[in-house]
Parts: sequence; C-alpha cells; structure tokens
Amino acid sequence: MIKHKDHFHGSDLEKIEEIYGIKKEEIVSFSANVNPLGVSPLLRTTLADKIDAITTYPDREYTSLRKCIAAYCGTDHENVIVGNGSTELISLFIQIEHPKKAMIIGPTYSEYEREISLGGGTTLYYPLREKDDFRLDVNDFISHLNENIDLLVICNPNNPTSSCITSADMRHILDACKEYDIYVMVDETYVEFAENMEEIDSVPLTNYYNNIVILRGTSKFFAAPGLRLGYAITGNRDLIKAINTRKNPWTINSLAVVAGETMFSDTAYIKETKDLITKERARMYQAFCESPDYKVYKPSGNFMLVRILRNDLTSQELFDRAIREKMMIRDCSTFPFLDNKYIRFCIMNPEDNDRLLHCLLNNE
Repeated sequence: MIKHKDHFHGSDLEKIEEIYGIKKEEIVSFSANVNPLGVSPLLRTTLADKIDAITTYPDREYTSLRKCIAAYCGTDHENVIVGNGSTELISLFIQIEHPKKAMIIGPTYSEYEREISLGGGTTLYYPLREKDDFRLDVNDFISHLNENIDLLVICNPNNPTSSCITSADMRHILDACKEYDIYVMVDETYVEFAENMEEIDSVPLTNYYNNIVILRGTSKFFAAPGLRLGYAITGNRDLIKAINTRKNPWTINSLAVVAGETMFSDTAYIKETKDLITKERARMYQAFCESPDYKVYKPSGNFMLVRILRNDLTSQELFDRAIREKMMIRDCSTFPFLDNKYIRFCIMNPEDNDRLLHCLLNNE
C-alpha cells in the first residue's frame, strides 16, 4: 500500500493520477456523489442548439430561470435567488448574517465552518451519535440551543452520514430557533435523491417561517458540477434584498441559464435518476447489511456511510484497495467525529456497483 497523508475529495482525480499512476479518465468516482447517468441527452442537444446564447448578456434578474426553479420546487419565483454554485450563496448569506457563533450538526461538509471562520465567527458542533445510527435526537438537540447562537447549519440529507431530518422535526427546530433568534441555513444538495423527498423537503416551510434559507444546486442530481448553478429559497424578502444588493451582477452565465431552464423541466431524466438511485441504493444497502465485516447506516441520499468492523482493516486500506481497481471511494477519517473505520461511497450504475461490491465484500 502506498503510504500517504492525502485525503481525496471527489474532484481530486489529478492527485490520484499523480500518486497511483492511474489515468483519471479510467477512474470511476464513487466519492463525488454525482448522478451516474451524467448529463441528460436533452441538455446536451439543447446547449448545442443554443450556443449563440453566449453572444448576449443574460437577464440581470434571471426571471425566467427563477420561474423554472420555482415551478420545480413548488414555490414563488420571488422566493428564489440564483448564484454561481451554492458555495457563492453560502458565502453571501454568511457575509450578510455575519454570525458570531454558529452551530453545525456534524460530521458534515467542511465549507460551512470555513465560511463562518472567514467572516470572523466561531463554530460549535452538535455531534450526531453513532449509537443513534447518526440520526438526530431532536429533543436533545433543541436542549443545546441558546441565545448565544445566531446561526444553525443543517445539511439534509447529511453528508457523509446520509441521514435525514423530516419536515415535521424541522418545524420543531425552527420553532426553537425562533425563540432564540437563530437563523437556520439548510443545505438540501442531496434532497432530490431521497426516496421520501416529500417528507424531508423544507421548501414548504418557507411559507410559514422567515428564519430559514434553503440551499440547492445542480452539481449532484443533474451531474453538472462544472455548470456552477446554485439557488436558494427563502420567504424572508429582507434577506433576498440584502443578498441581491451585495451579489455581483451576471454571476450566472447565459449557457447556465439555458441549462437551468432545460434541466428543471426534464421530467424523463428526473424520473430515470430517481428510479435508478432508489433501486441500486436498496440493493447495495442490503448487501452491506448481510456482511459481518461492516455496519451500514440507512441512507437517504445517493451515498452511504459504512463502518468497518474488522480490527485488521482501515479506511485508508480500503481506499487503496478500491483505487487499484480504478474505483475511488471516500476515506472519512478527516470528517469531525469519524475515524479511520469509516468509508463513504455513492450509488453508480449497476455494473460499477457490482464491481465495488465485489471489491469491498469479497476481497481479503
């Protein structure tokens, strides 16, 4: 095994190529959590047909795009803000709210803490517990909220645990946060992959609560991370005005507008994605449930977290085993509250999933 201290993100294929000598084009990334169908055929043809869109500036208000997003999400287009990926919107939101003390439910995506730190704030983590299968104990969590916290960050479904919070529980959280004047930022990057999406979608709550903003993007579900198209939904018009005032004009390019207006109404692709992920997720979950070497946590996203039960095996060793077979999984030892006994991988096409199952379950 190559000894190294690198922990690779799903986009780090160049580093993999350098260290392992494997061409990045040959690697199946089970680490990036991107839709295995790739870009939809409709989007490919539409972008080719409308390439001349780049000869003009997009609408400064992105009205048509925001209406498409609103129809897709079931909200009013006035509640929608678009940005250059959800990362731009996270940054803008934190700049505006300028939290002094934030609470993050972890383990989770590291960018939240980074942005809060850049704004001069400090971060507390509320840990999801392994004994609860990384599912949130809502009553216990609420008991840890207080008036010193001004921002709560929730990833739902959560990365890397793939656990979720129902909208009923989210209501309890929002009510408690309202008492303490805490704003809630919910990252729903993976919500469209959830089989029970209607039970965890927080968009309807924006009609009743003004202390919530929801972030989504097109990188994962629509397999378009390079498009850099993200959006936020909130019923707080003051926040929308503040973000639009601060946001640079035309951060969404003309082709991204065309792409967005196409993909959100591409019902055939959306259904095919949901059907594939639902079927393959259940199959892979069952396979790991039957293995004595692993404990798998019930997933809601298009990925699953697995704990290694064997004493003679680590997450880095499994990463190494998989990458030598040109498959990249995530070594989760760098996530808060996890160690070198956890791996994460996403759901891919059936043939690739079979290869990964054989690699992780059958090799000694």
